[in-house]
Amino acid sequence: MTDAIQPAIKAEGLSKSFPGVRAVDALSFDVKAGEIFGLVGPDGAGKTTTLRMLAGIMPPDSGTAMVGGFNVVRDPEGAKHALSYMPQRFGLYEDLTVEENIRFYADLFGVKRTERDTRSVELMKAAGMSEFPKRLAGKLSGGMKQKLGLVCALIHRPKVILLDEPTTGVDPVSRRDFWRILYELVTDGVAILTSTAYLDEAERCHRVALLHQGKLLFCDTPANLKAEMKKGVLSVTSNDPRSLRSCLQHAEGISSLVMTGDGLHVVVDNAARRIPEFEALLKGAQVPCDPIQQVAPTIEDLFVDAVGTGEPAHA
Repeated sequence: MTDAIQPAIKAEGLSKSFPGVRAVDALSFDVKAGEIFGLVGPDGAGKTTTLRMLAGIMPPDSGTAMVGGFNVVRDPEGAKHALSYMPQRFGLYEDLTVEENIRFYADLFGVKRTERDTRSVELMKAAGMSEFPKRLAGKLSGGMKQKLGLVCALIHRPKVILLDEPTTGVDPVSRRDFWRILYELVTDGVAILTSTAYLDEAERCHRVALLHQGKLLFCDTPANLKAEMKKGVLSVTSNDPRSLRSCLQHAEGISSLVMTGDGLHVVVDNAARRIPEFEALLKGAQVPCDPIQQVAPTIEDLFVDAVGTGEPAHA
């Protein structure tokens, strides 16, 4: 297999247990060069453990992982030269300035000064931080700290980037900037594996793996995953959403139900059949509601329904 078609990351049967819990259970997936791949799931799904195994920080109990052409289990030090790992709490030095932090990580990775200076200017501009080279890292906002962490992680031009929930607690503007940088990186052929608990962020990835309690539920493009969902999704809105939920939560044909700001997202077995049934049920219970609409499914609808019904992963 040539480098042109070899996955940048390939995990096969990765498993890891801790006392009383199987954190990752026979997980297999691959990430291509020039792709953003998302590990998506709630806290406890196994995302951080998976990234730590791929980064060579934690050995798996079983299974293998290849990163940048290196076997992480047999040669973790070799793999580290091909990747950059940004944990949830990236190790910035708060008593150093922005540029001093960048210089430190450049030296750590053996980046030459001329390359460091050029690369630093590029990354700082992309992150919207060009005006803050002299600011202490400890004085940055949460979003700015995350962007500085990404700049430091990218200073040596890694082929593979592992990001552990990089946008958690980040303001919307910084989150937008963060994703813009990631999209620019993939045009250069970088492989990005990012984890997130935000299901809406799955829509930004080229492919996603949805995890629950260490197991793989689904793995495909967001569009394919939503297209494969055979059930219908209904949007039911009302100025009294609590009464709406009380009335519908035990209705026949519902496999999952999620509260929204002004109503419910309801996954049903047959949308055409259930819409008139639910409207009649709500009218009889004197619960006010707008006309019920069938809507396109989201990744959140898919995930919540799969967790609730215990459906197996797609092939």
